[in-house]
Formats: sequence, C-alpha cells, structure tokens
Amino acid sequence: MRSIWKGSIAFGLVNVPVKVYTATEDHDIRFHQVHAADGGRIKYDRVCQVCGKSVQYSDIDKAYTSPDGEQVVLTDADFSKLPAAEKHEIPVLEFVPSDQIDPVLFDKSYYLEPDSATPKAYQLLAATLERIDKTALVHFTLRQKTRLAALRVRDGVLVLQTLLWPDEVRAVEFPSLDDAPAPRPQELKMAETLVESMSGDFDPSEYTDEYQIELQKLLDEAIASGTGKVEPAAETAPAEQADAEVVDLVAALQRSLESSGRREAAPAKKPAKKAAKKAAPRKAAASKSTASKTATRKGA
Repeated sequence: MRSIWKGSIAFGLVNVPVKVYTATEDHDIRFHQVHAADGGRIKYDRVCQVCGKSVQYSDIDKAYTSPDGEQVVLTDADFSKLPAAEKHEIPVLEFVPSDQIDPVLFDKSYYLEPDSATPKAYQLLAATLERIDKTALVHFTLRQKTRLAALRVRDGVLVLQTLLWPDEVRAVEFPSLDDAPAPRPQELKMAETLVESMSGDFDPSEYTDEYQIELQKLLDEAIASGTGKVEPAAETAPAEQADAEVVDLVAALQRSLESSGRREAAPAKKPAKKAAKKAAPRKAAASKSTASKTATRKGA
C-alpha cells in the first residue's frame, strides 16, 4: 500500500504523527468502451461548447449554476480562501459513545500507520480508545475538502472513517407505512422462531461475490476460445414461480420454519425415526393443502 496523506493527530497537547492509507478496494472487473463495429477504444475529449475547441484540464475552472440560472465561476484562488482545518493535522474534537453514531453516516475508511521512530503516542491513543469504548470525532481534510470523521481501533490499528453530514442523509417518508397494521402476536412469535433458526456468528469469509466469479469465468472462456468473444448460450425456459403471492403470512412463516428444520409446536410424543421419515411427506402435503384451502377461502 502507498500512503495518500501524512500529518498528525492532535490529541490535546499530544501529537501523534501518522500516515493515511485507503482501507478498502473495489474488486469489480474493469471494462472500457469500444466501437462495436471494429473494437476501437472510445476516446473522450473536453470540448468547449462556445468556441468548439478542445480544452486542457489546466485551463478548466469550476462553475456553479443557481436555481435561477445564474452562473458563478470559481478559480483555485477562490477555493483557497474557504475555511478548512489545518491540512496536515487531524484535530480531535470530542469523544462520544460508539453506539450513538448511526452506521448510515459512515462513508470511507482509512488505516492510520504511526509515522514516528517511537510510536508510543500512537499506541497510547489506540489503547485509550479500546479501554473507554468510545469513538473520537475528528476533522480530516483531504483534497481540499474537510470532513467530520470517526477515529476508532480495529485489530490494534487506528482507523479513520469519514462521516456524512446530517443533511446528506435523506429523510424517509413512506405513506404506505402510515396506516399499515401492526403484526399479530402469533406472527411475531413465529418470525422470532424463524430468526432463531437462521441465526449464527458473522464470518465474512463465508460469503463470496458470485457475480464477479461467474463474470471472470465468462471472460476466461472467451480468452481460451481465441475469438475474444463469448459464445452464445442456449436459451432455457424460465422456471415457474413457486408462490406468486403470499396470501397467509402465518402459513408462509410455518413453511419457512419447516424448511429450516424447526417447528413452532413440538408433538406430544417423538415418533420413531422410520415413521418420521414416512410421515414427513404427508405432513408437508397436509401443510400445503391447508395453505391452499386458506387461500381459496380468502379469495372467495
């Protein structure tokens, strides 16, 4: 990794020199646009709509158009007059309980590496944050833009996560929820039982990006064929949808519990294993029949 920023954390009178690294990366496969007729790459050109000439990036300024149509042009000199935190300092503003920061506010993450021959101050700040179980709110200026950020510890390393400003989070108003009926106790109980049956510890390594894996296979096959193109696959008939619409929520929850190996109510006596195997299809059939009759009565 290569650092993208160097500076220091201002923790009261304590100065903590750090290097900043981008903590995440996108694993998506990159494509570029080509002309479908001959495969030539598409070139983009910055053309002025007034004179029609190509414009170099160094000759481009930024403009803002107001709702009334008024245009204001700003130069780099104009932007330099705006208030911003010290470019090479991350001042700690305050420490807040970690659970008070809504996850929807988190934006981008960065790792901080100690940039000192004796990283004692770095280790002190990291250990303090772990002991008090709080998050430090800081100001972080990157590429001439100052953001509010959260400073916390992950595996002994300081992590800085930029936060969205409150007005950058959209307000949610869904009229369809205003008069929605509250769930019935039976539905809540069955839903909680279903959640229990599907619960476990989170292990990110258990999940994979199937889309990117299949996309890479598709590209490898095209390269192996020597044509540089994907061979068209035979069309298959679309599979029939099992349940077009769930009419009875309780019946759907019951079927979900049965498929997960759990039952809402246990039988009085445990049947023998062989009998249970034979009874299972009949029980499933009976459940489907009951759901079908319920749907028919409601439809009537």
